[in-house]
Amino acid sequence: MRAPPISDYALLSDCHSAALVRRNGSMDWLCLPRFDSPSVFGRLLDAEAGHWVLRPVRSRSLRRYLERTLVLETVHHTPTGIAVQVEAMALGWRSREHELGQGAPGVLLRQVRCVEGRVDFETELVPRPEYGLVYPLLSEVEGGVLACGGPDLLRLSSPVRLSVEDSRARGRFTLRAGESAGFALEHRSRWEAAPREWTQETIAVRLEDTVEAWRSWAEMHQRYEGPWRELVHHSGRVLQALTYQPTGAIIAAPTTSLPEVAGGERNWDYRYTWLRDASLTLEALWVAACPDEAEHYFDFLTSAMTQMSRGMDLQIMYGIGGEHDLTERELPHLAGWRGSRPVRVGNGAWKQRQLDVYGEVLAAAHRLWEQLDTLDAHGRRFLVALADTAADRWREPDQGIWEIRGEPRHHLYSKLMCWVAMDRALEMARLLEAGQERVARWRRVRRDIRDAILEHGFNERVGAFTQSFDSEVLDASALMLPIVGFLPANEPRMRATLEAIERGLTDERGLVYRYQGEDGLEGEEGTFLLCTFWLAQAYARAGEVERARDAFSRAVEYVNDVGLLAEEVEPESGELLGNFPQAFSHIGLVNAAWAITQAEEARRGTVYAPSPSGRGLG
Repeated sequence: MRAPPISDYALLSDCHSAALVRRNGSMDWLCLPRFDSPSVFGRLLDAEAGHWVLRPVRSRSLRRYLERTLVLETVHHTPTGIAVQVEAMALGWRSREHELGQGAPGVLLRQVRCVEGRVDFETELVPRPEYGLVYPLLSEVEGGVLACGGPDLLRLSSPVRLSVEDSRARGRFTLRAGESAGFALEHRSRWEAAPREWTQETIAVRLEDTVEAWRSWAEMHQRYEGPWRELVHHSGRVLQALTYQPTGAIIAAPTTSLPEVAGGERNWDYRYTWLRDASLTLEALWVAACPDEAEHYFDFLTSAMTQMSRGMDLQIMYGIGGEHDLTERELPHLAGWRGSRPVRVGNGAWKQRQLDVYGEVLAAAHRLWEQLDTLDAHGRRFLVALADTAADRWREPDQGIWEIRGEPRHHLYSKLMCWVAMDRALEMARLLEAGQERVARWRRVRRDIRDAILEHGFNERVGAFTQSFDSEVLDASALMLPIVGFLPANEPRMRATLEAIERGLTDERGLVYRYQGEDGLEGEEGTFLLCTFWLAQAYARAGEVERARDAFSRAVEYVNDVGLLAEEVEPESGELLGNFPQAFSHIGLVNAAWAITQAEEARRGTVYAPSPSGRGLG
């Protein structure tokens, strides 16, 4: 059976974990109790790795998220009636008053309601914990089914009696107008108290409470009023849904091994947080979810990065609890999405040297520097150490922003972000209590990096800034030169680079590839949505608003029916590729929309910007 398109899925989240639900009512991905836990449902990657179906026997369906929420509503039209299905991961009772996801119980809620005529439903629960390795023992209990296997207990509270056979539970039932049926799937460790039965009343109340929690959060945190307001606000909710509430970590995506090319080997685990994403994420949170969300994320980053005090390289990525060891391994028993193997968990890139991370963390601190006036001595020493390390190591080769698994190179983007490290450290020098001698050194290094980029980063034959020093390979990361303030976007070399990228790094749809050339892996990849948003952002900074809007519009054509983006687009079919939904794509959307807003206001002679407290947009 051919795996469905990645765009067929909708996201549910309680800010601890996430589920992906297919259009046909099959929940095909769920990791509990955390985003990075082994899957309980893994049909996304293998037909035998578990799922939970709840749907009408026959229907035409239309779905959406309820307004200002990530609670999914699907309206089913059947030959005999109409039904509405609502599903969510339950949020905690206190989520309306505090952080979204605080006290979340680890429960999936699914309710179906007949609103006209009669509708026949079917449900099938097939839990397969530990990425499909465990076939749990299922048994009927009062009010549902209990699944016990490995370290996990799952209890499905069901108003319908289900037949149990071969580690799966099935049932059919009929609802008539005005009738409803609610289901709750709760997870517990075998060593915790057993999960309890959820009554129909409790399921209905908790669904309502989850809707109100999302809306309360949106009311308090989302005030952006520029172009594409709904897309920006929705992307802010997606970023919140990809946040691990206990620590503030934001994952790159809730999935692993959804490929960059169908049937290929470019399959990575994205259920971790990358320092590379830090400054861009904080900028997006500032626009789409308010500064206190950004501060929570920055607190996670600084608490996770402890090696600097021991003289070690700064790690490029961390687990969502701050874990350092993300050793990569393969799961050979899983077939992979459309045969894309190997399926991997963990991510070997954690061991790579990527010099850009120093600039990204300092840029993140700079974005919040007004909130860092109470930074303690340890925090100041840490940020100073980042700047000093960037100053010491900027001349070294590394793997670069795209984590190329080949020989290290002198990547332009890495040098650029070391320049950012110097630039932002100099702007924060007083806050960091950096002495005159250190400040003078940072200033000299900033100048040296700038001279090196201008001398070796721009290739006259290509007519553009290129991927690495003295290279002829185009790379979309050169679009970051104006975005971080290294050069004006309308400077002649930068303008030439914009034209070269649009001419030589785009497909027939006008979407942007990351780069050309060899990268140590087999196969091609799709166009990269983040890079297309970067192109829009760079044009906005050049004052070319129409071209910026055009590039932005080309990218957002690929949001699925519930407003979600993957990492890439397959050039021939236009199908979404890569882990899903992809935080970087939604970050790019928010930041590009904001840049276009600023450019339009500048053209009108006004400035649309956050108030000093940051509350003007958040």
